[in-house]
Amino acid sequence: MKPPVSVRAFPTLPRAVTPRRSLIAAVLVACALVPTGCGGDDDSGDSAPPPARAADFPKANGKTLAQLRSKLPQGGPVLAPAVSVLVPGTNRFGFGLFDRSRAQIADAAVSLYFAPIGGGPAEGPFPARYESLAVRPQFQSKTVQQDPDAAKSVYVADLDFPKPGKYEVFAIARLGKRLVAATQAGPPATVVAHDPVPNVGDPAPRIHTPTKADVAGDVSKIDTRVPPSDMHDVDFADVVGKKPVVLVFATPQLCQSRVCGPVVDLALQLEASHPDDAAFIHMEIYNDNSIDKGFRPQVAAFHLPSEPWVFVVDKKGKIAARIEGAFSERELEAALKKATG
Repeated sequence: MKPPVSVRAFPTLPRAVTPRRSLIAAVLVACALVPTGCGGDDDSGDSAPPPARAADFPKANGKTLAQLRSKLPQGGPVLAPAVSVLVPGTNRFGFGLFDRSRAQIADAAVSLYFAPIGGGPAEGPFPARYESLAVRPQFQSKTVQQDPDAAKSVYVADLDFPKPGKYEVFAIARLGKRLVAATQAGPPATVVAHDPVPNVGDPAPRIHTPTKADVAGDVSKIDTRVPPSDMHDVDFADVVGKKPVVLVFATPQLCQSRVCGPVVDLALQLEASHPDDAAFIHMEIYNDNSIDKGFRPQVAAFHLPSEPWVFVVDKKGKIAARIEGAFSERELEAALKKATG
């Protein structure tokens, strides 16, 4: 296997793991409410709910989150964020909703609000859109088919944070004919002044990604998907700066958020409909596909604090779009168009 180009190891493993564990903890808290499988009995992920409209939700109008919450029934859903990197300005904020039986809610109109930790006026509503993770049968892996907890959908809202700091994120969901409050699980949302992950407009770190040829055809060494995908034919270092690239960092078998399997399937499906528009590459997360062996150097080169991530790189080698966490085929196709013009 070729050595990585321009990569360095994490300074210490705990520092790299902490954000990842915080993100996973939010989902685990949501799934710890009662002792049943998280989202395992919910089949509504493929049915789009009615679109959320700001006019259908209370305006913040200087109220605090506590004041907004006081007008709503108690015991509502739990909001589990699917992102860990937030900066001042507009952010794509992906999240899931879980009910008190730990099933994923995928059929509600939802709007988000946020306010600084410690109090202060809330901002909102920010209507969320529904994004399906469904693929056609021929693109669904056994990894996803055999995982009852695999994510089926994600909500996405565009949150405009004014400055760095810690924020409480709060949701109001319409369930049937009533509005209910959804409280964020896990730690507060942290908005940082400097984002270490390569962003839109930055040159993509030039890394080698292992290929089928590097492992003598045994793709299971570099892909935990069952069956392995065909997104290991080319090395990122060989194509970056020459043609657009869709680079997916994900680990279908080892992803604790149950999101990696579905998004790799989605990338494979998009590749089939855009075979000549870009090189599609899947990059695993852990050395030798073992959590105990730490992160692959390619993950360190991109400074990733969580998984999955997708980077769409244009033919000049600059990042045209990036997405953290779960995404739909519609979102990935829109990202690809930013790279191909």
